[in-house]
Amino acid sequence: MWRDYSILTGAKETPLNGDKSVSSHDFFVPDLCRVRAVFLLLVTSELFVLVLSIVQTETGWIDWNYFGLLSLFVQWTTLTSAALICLLRSRLARMTVTRSTLLIVAIVLADVLAFSLFADRVLHPEPGVTKWQGIAKKLLVALLIVLMVLRYFYLQHQWQAQREAEMGARLAALQARIQPHFLFNSMNTIASLIATRPEQAEEAVLDLSELFRASLRTSDQLIPLARELELCRRYLAIESLRLGERLQVDWVVSPGLEHQAIPPLTLQPLIENAIYHGIQPRPEGGTVRIEISARGEFVYLMVQNPKPEQDQRRHRGNRIALANIQSRLQALFGEPAVLKHSHQHETYTVTLRLPRRKASQQ
Repeated sequence: MWRDYSILTGAKETPLNGDKSVSSHDFFVPDLCRVRAVFLLLVTSELFVLVLSIVQTETGWIDWNYFGLLSLFVQWTTLTSAALICLLRSRLARMTVTRSTLLIVAIVLADVLAFSLFADRVLHPEPGVTKWQGIAKKLLVALLIVLMVLRYFYLQHQWQAQREAEMGARLAALQARIQPHFLFNSMNTIASLIATRPEQAEEAVLDLSELFRASLRTSDQLIPLARELELCRRYLAIESLRLGERLQVDWVVSPGLEHQAIPPLTLQPLIENAIYHGIQPRPEGGTVRIEISARGEFVYLMVQNPKPEQDQRRHRGNRIALANIQSRLQALFGEPAVLKHSHQHETYTVTLRLPRRKASQQ
């Protein structure tokens, strides 16, 4: 029968990650030590009791006596079983799916048996009389419910794991799409400097190597803001060699935001767009203003540049870059993250809003 349950869940006789030990985070049963999980279990079990009470009654809508006794029995069984599974969670997480399932079922059935015997002794105090048929029915019902609940937990865990894997692949793909855009431009800049200014070209190669290193680290979903700003400064150093005095940069960065979490290569493409669309086409150049500040629970990153010319090809490229950044922000932060762009007078502004979050030290 338990072999059939392995087939039912699609589980194999191996831990979830293929190792001998699995962290409790990877365990398919949710953490029953949490109040929310216990509350949901109690509400679900109470709804089940209500249905049985409605079906049980022969007159009226519900048998309240039956509802009260069964509710007391089910709630105590649910709470004690959840407490035992909570205490054994770390040990269960190191087992295979089948073995942990067997142990959980055994815990619940033993708990139901103990409370059934106690309830039978209280409700039927005659010595030597035990209603084994009623107890067997309770055990069978408990077995079916536990198997259905564990099946649901397992499918939820598999769905969540698949969703996280797809999210990681999606983020890596989105990050990869923006790499060639600035790397090839930088290579062209360095190539133009080799013959006339070799020392500056060598310095630009060092800056470009850091950009390459950052673009190839697709495993980093979030990095400290300080690292992103360093990449931006290296990129601006390369562009300054190409544009000279035509490119002016105005930095306004509030202190204390060095460890703010930000997706890698988020601010840099915005600065590149500002130069490509707002500075490069203008013979007189212009100023790129980069302002970073914190207000309340959010961090705001603003990039301003002179209003770009109405070039459809350039405008389409700008939309693609903004769409990529927006997709990455939504994937990592959800609704709190916002990207907006606007025209006001002769200034084009892109603003990012990120929720305050500290990046892990790397």
